[in-house]
Amino acid sequence: MEQMEDIVQLSEYQRRTLEENFTKVSRHPDGTTLMLIAAECGLSQEYTQKWFNLRMAQWRQAEGLPAELGSVLD
Repeated sequence: MEQMEDIVQLSEYQRRTLEENFTKVSRHPDGTTLMLIAAECGLSQEYTQKWFNLRMAQWRQAEGLPAELGSVLD
């Protein structure tokens, strides 16, 4: 997440909340869920969506998958 954190300095609470939602709730949050996560973190929906996109790319790379291709099974 270094690229995004260079733009916006995330607090430990924001990082933890985003990561918990990614790992425990959904890697692909729907619009309502994304809005709630953004509000909880005090971030814009656009930033929160970008964070999830970058985090998904990192996850895919760690799993040995192409970073940019999506799958219904993600």
